[in-house]
Amino acid sequence: MAKEKKSQEAEQAEAGGLAAQLRVPSGPVDLTKYDTRATTGFDGSKQDGKLALEDLGAEVSDWQEKLFAEGRKDGRRSILLVLQGMDTSGKGGVIRHGAGLMDPQGLKITSFKAPTAAEKRRGFLWRIKQALPDPGMIGIFDRSHYEDVLIARVRNLVTPNVWNRRYEQINDFEAELDANGVTLVKCYLHISEEEQKARLQARLDDPTKHWKYNPGDVDERELWPDYMEAYDAALERCNSAEAPWYVIPSDRKWYRNWAVTTILLETMKALDPQWPQADYDVAVEKKRLAAT
Repeated sequence: MAKEKKSQEAEQAEAGGLAAQLRVPSGPVDLTKYDTRATTGFDGSKQDGKLALEDLGAEVSDWQEKLFAEGRKDGRRSILLVLQGMDTSGKGGVIRHGAGLMDPQGLKITSFKAPTAAEKRRGFLWRIKQALPDPGMIGIFDRSHYEDVLIARVRNLVTPNVWNRRYEQINDFEAELDANGVTLVKCYLHISEEEQKARLQARLDDPTKHWKYNPGDVDERELWPDYMEAYDAALERCNSAEAPWYVIPSDRKWYRNWAVTTILLETMKALDPQWPQADYDVAVEKKRLAAT
């Protein structure tokens, strides 16, 4: 299934905007060089950012509906938003505040936990393929196939030979998705080690947030340098033209939510879905309706 051709205007839209500013360039990646408190592309205050996100709502909803309608009428395109990041980086927050602006019937949200024994036997991409969005849908992955070159690498869950092969398997998989009309938007939510500590402390200080705290998060913090090395490798080795990575500064929650939503909006505009043409005679149907 070939991806539908984009208009010249859509190609131009795709070339600019916030996505172009936050896109990871090809070549080696060093996340220590990225400012986790940056507000790239936005000059206002925290309150301005929250209002700006609200202001995106109508436009995001309109473009999502166009994509959804196109998919209901033989369109083949969809979007897959991949959210990766350390614990407390805000994957759930992006879903609540960004995806919350859209119609739930056009969304497919999947949160990936540790694979079951049965899933492991089927290969690491099997459960990912089961969760892909149908045409017209926006899929959102809270964690993803990248866990298999992140935690699997850091925690030595498989041998180096295995996780090294997975980079190319991921590249082939994502190229296939692109060829079949799935546009990938891969966002790494970049927080500092200090900010993560503050967020974990805030959960411990608030009884209403205790349910969100996981003692294992402290164990993972001790492996922070290893995780950063693993993320550097993933962002470098799986950063194709068809499936680029975006680094989202995420120490400021309001900016993170606005940035991911803005990139998603730019992606929908670049795809430029169109309202489907009626497959019936509109004039005849108007007369029939008037006669009732």
